[in-house]
Amino acid sequence: MSVMMRSLSILMLALVLVGCEKGTGDLRDWTAEVRQREPEPIDPIPPVRTPEVVSYEAMDARDPFQLVGRSSEEDEEIAGDGEGLRPDPDRRKEYLEEFPLDTLEMVGTLEIDENQYALIQDNENVVHRVRDGNYMGQNHGLVLDVQPGHVEVRELVQDGRGGWVERRVRVTMAED
Repeated sequence: MSVMMRSLSILMLALVLVGCEKGTGDLRDWTAEVRQREPEPIDPIPPVRTPEVVSYEAMDARDPFQLVGRSSEEDEEIAGDGEGLRPDPDRRKEYLEEFPLDTLEMVGTLEIDENQYALIQDNENVVHRVRDGNYMGQNHGLVLDVQPGHVEVRELVQDGRGGWVERRVRVTMAED
């Protein structure tokens, strides 16, 4: 049976190849006709326009990126002194610092051995226990005070000039 299948396959292939050869005469005629035609003229390239030269005359004007009423030397002093408020780069990050502060929710409080803890729920619905000195939120948020209805957090955010600014935030108890 396999010899017969092989013979039939060869016969079919030969018929297909013979069928492809026929009917290409008109294509050859059209191609020859197109090649004998005179080529159409190409439009000339348009002339290059020279742009108008404008000189910048506002060199003595105020720098638009500088704060009004402050010199660039003062800005460098504020931003580049390396002193003042800034996060501790050597501090080990805590788990709740992976979440933006606005996705964390206070769901309760807990008192153990006269230590007040806040119960904070993350956006994965896991409840965590935090107290004064813990960190939460992505802006280096230090828990300053835990109260029965809220948690006081101090965040450190960049001021846009290379320095850091303190921002106090209150995470309040979730309302049901």
